Amino acid sequence: MSKFTYVVTDEVGIHARPAQLLVKKCTEYKSAITLTCNGKSADAKRIMGVMALGAKKGTTVEISIDGEDEAKAKAELEAYFKANF
Repeated sequence: MSKFTYVVTDEVGIHARPAQLLVKKCTEYKSAITLTCNGKSADAKRIMGVMALGAKKGTTVEISIDGEDEAKAKAELEAYFKANF
């Protein structure tokens, strides 16, 4: 299992449209991807769960990746978060 944390810097946080794009990105991987913040966890491949986390600017999000392509997913998702959130 691989993990990394990211502090959301986007002014509006991870709202509907960015959440949809994140879910689309996460479905590219075979690994299970879980987002955790504010004491809640969600499957990163499910839009309602990601939106329910309420990740706003300044929120720390932990991303956990477990599966056969976790190294690739971790590297690409870290870059994705930095570029988009």
